[in-house]
Amino acid sequence: MTRWLGTTRSRLALALTAVACTAAVTPAVAAAPPAYRDATRPVADRVDDLMARMSLQDKIGQMTQAERLAADPGAAAAAGIGSILSGGGSAPTPNTAEAWADMYDAYQRAAIAAPLGIPIIYGVDAVHGHNNVHGATIFPHNIGLGATNDPGLVERIGRATAEEVAGTGIDWDFAPCLCVARNDRWGRTYESFGETPERPTAMASAVTGLQGSTLDGPASVLATAKHYVGDGGTTGGDDQGNTEVDEAGLRAVHLPPFQAAIERGVGSVMISYSSWNGVKMHTGDYLINDVLKGELGFTGFVVSDWQAIDKIDGQEGFTADEVRDSVNAGLDMIMVPNEYQEFMALLRAEVEAGRVPMERIDDANRRILTKKFELGLFERPFTDRSLTGTVGSAEHRELAREAVRESQVLLKNDGNLLPLAKDGGKIFVAGKNADDIGNQSGGWTISWQGGSGPITSGTTILRGIQQAVSPGTEVTYDRNGNGIDGSYRAAIAVVGETPYAEGEGDRPEGMGLDEEDQTTLARLQESGVPVIVVTVSGRPLDIAADLPEWDALLAAWLPGTEGAGIADVLFGDHNPTGTLPMTWMAGADQQPINDGDGQKPLFPYGYGLNY
Repeated sequence: MTRWLGTTRSRLALALTAVACTAAVTPAVAAAPPAYRDATRPVADRVDDLMARMSLQDKIGQMTQAERLAADPGAAAAAGIGSILSGGGSAPTPNTAEAWADMYDAYQRAAIAAPLGIPIIYGVDAVHGHNNVHGATIFPHNIGLGATNDPGLVERIGRATAEEVAGTGIDWDFAPCLCVARNDRWGRTYESFGETPERPTAMASAVTGLQGSTLDGPASVLATAKHYVGDGGTTGGDDQGNTEVDEAGLRAVHLPPFQAAIERGVGSVMISYSSWNGVKMHTGDYLINDVLKGELGFTGFVVSDWQAIDKIDGQEGFTADEVRDSVNAGLDMIMVPNEYQEFMALLRAEVEAGRVPMERIDDANRRILTKKFELGLFERPFTDRSLTGTVGSAEHRELAREAVRESQVLLKNDGNLLPLAKDGGKIFVAGKNADDIGNQSGGWTISWQGGSGPITSGTTILRGIQQAVSPGTEVTYDRNGNGIDGSYRAAIAVVGETPYAEGEGDRPEGMGLDEEDQTTLARLQESGVPVIVVTVSGRPLDIAADLPEWDALLAAWLPGTEGAGIADVLFGDHNPTGTLPMTWMAGADQQPINDGDGQKPLFPYGYGLNY
């Protein structure tokens, strides 16, 4: 009996142990990863599962984008902010690709350590290469790419830009700009591929380059079609002004590039600061909800421009009315960028009061989270360091040089002065833009407005000329043209504009060459040497009165860091193929002047000579 009892006790002990083991295993089964963490599930199911776990505050956080200087990684994570951006010139110290990657990874580490572990999406204005980063490849601005009329080239540039952007961790690019610039007084004219919808529509190929064949592929970043819609058509070319055109005109001129971008699967659309017939686009319910999301079937998310909701009522700061009206108009994410806590509190109050429907909040979150899942951020939140070395790579710089030479538009060539021979004699080079990497790169380079001088690495136009000629050819440079005499076989004057961006770049008054350029050109012309003028500018310039004194004219636009591409054309290694993406005015009083409007230009839209 005792033995039986012992055996029974043993069996009971074993049974109890088994039960205990089962109980110990059960919690582990219950703690299986949530469905939104399962990469094998459809994205829509993952979004639904995640949203079911999110509070209203979580959802408002996903709709908030703050500037990095306003919210460090810890603050961003504590507030549940869904997106961070770098405004123009907002960079880590030192401004290197590696430091950018470290900064990005710090934000992601903090974000994924939060209870739901939702990664951030980080945006930058990489509008002509990864232009905020020192040493990155700077491609020609869009006006030059429009002159190439080569959508395949633009797609390749998008792919190269995506590699450099992804190499610093960044996963969202506020590009391409698909505006149709109708008045060259506008300070963003250089951000436009052309004055008629055909070239900007074709150049929506940049979207495919940036995003790749699939968003979760290697070096794919989310593209942004901007600025929706009509920003290039404001009265007087006034930045952030009023586009006064009927709906048929808006649809015919300004809408086609956005439709093309949507057909290419663009992930986000940024709204324009401007108004349409007096209504701010950031409250444009019809054009955003009905046309963009409804008629055109846009399934990505809509983001505001920098502090744009502040500007709706014309007063400093934003109000509950501005928050409510912009979100109800279809904006999914608000680029605050600094007062994010106030924005989040106001939006929450509007939702709780029933003035912003919960359905609107859920729609915005579904759109944003879908793109985060499609980008693979939940599986791969950190920088792919294998791409970091592509920033400023020789391969990308060679592509940029190709783009520069294809963008050159030959407008005058008396006596077939061009191409110049590389051998023999002396060549004189002058002008404030001949040996200035900042000037030739223009705005949105290292800083928002850009700047003169050696702001980043690259090849100046002068250096490209020096590299192009044979060892026996003497190249003399003086910025102001001092020292030239009749012994030179040609003089190359590199003149035009200095860097600017939106607002600062508007030209309500004169649009001609400045006094320094005029003085330099006068010295060259007095020597009797044939003068070749290279204009570095973000738009056509008012030069009709000057042109008779010049033997040749080459429009170089804003070529970026690879100035040797201009020498490729000057010395005949490349026959110029670029054509004007903008009508070249006979005088500033003709503005706005556009193809088909009946005015007589200096050079028509599509004009371009070759050898």
